Amino acid sequence: MKRIALVGDYDASIVAHRAIPIALKLAVDELRADVTFEWVASRDLQPNAEARLEPYAALWCVPGSPYQNTQGVIEAIRFARLRNRPFLGTCGGFQHALLEYAQAVWRIDALHAETNPEAEDPLIAPLVCSLVEVRGGLNFEPGSRLRAIYGRDSANEEYHCNYGLNPRYASRLQSGPLKIAARDDEGSVRAVELDEHPFFIGTLFQPERAALREQTPPLVKAFVRAAAGT
Repeated sequence: MKRIALVGDYDASIVAHRAIPIALKLAVDELRADVTFEWVASRDLQPNAEARLEPYAALWCVPGSPYQNTQGVIEAIRFARLRNRPFLGTCGGFQHALLEYAQAVWRIDALHAETNPEAEDPLIAPLVCSLVEVRGGLNFEPGSRLRAIYGRDSANEEYHCNYGLNPRYASRLQSGPLKIAARDDEGSVRAVELDEHPFFIGTLFQPERAALREQTPPLVKAFVRAAAGT
């Protein structure tokens, strides 16, 4: 049986944490996949995140930042990226996937304004308009994996966040393996995906919330399929 690691700090008061197990069960049942999942707290990723995560076929970096162990989460994402493990990052997971990539590949001192409020030019910055408990439109990039997963050009998804990619850094996603997968109606980056990787997608929105309406999120179903290796 393949196992998915849900990387983050479980909190029953977080809507996404209640939705994720339901979303995964819906996807597993529809696919009849031999896949299960386990929560892996960020504090359990030290001293060796790679050794802790080696048994897992795929990783989902879940919402709920700031994490108790930010560096452990960064190392978990790096493990998934370099070891070609299917990876999904939603909300805080999206933000930290960008941090990991910027630090390791762009070689910049990428910071998150939530944990570094004095940073002059953070990679992850406060949103101009808060997206806490907000639903908004998305436009998928032509040819993106995310557009293929949804099977259409646009969608409407839910958010619960106050931070996103600093627009100053969006141009770096125009070339190179990490690319923009979706923007909102104003053109702000809302999802990224990594070329030359079996499955590596990060979304600022929380597709898992659809499961609370008894709907199987297409992205979660695609992630489970990747985790199952089918």
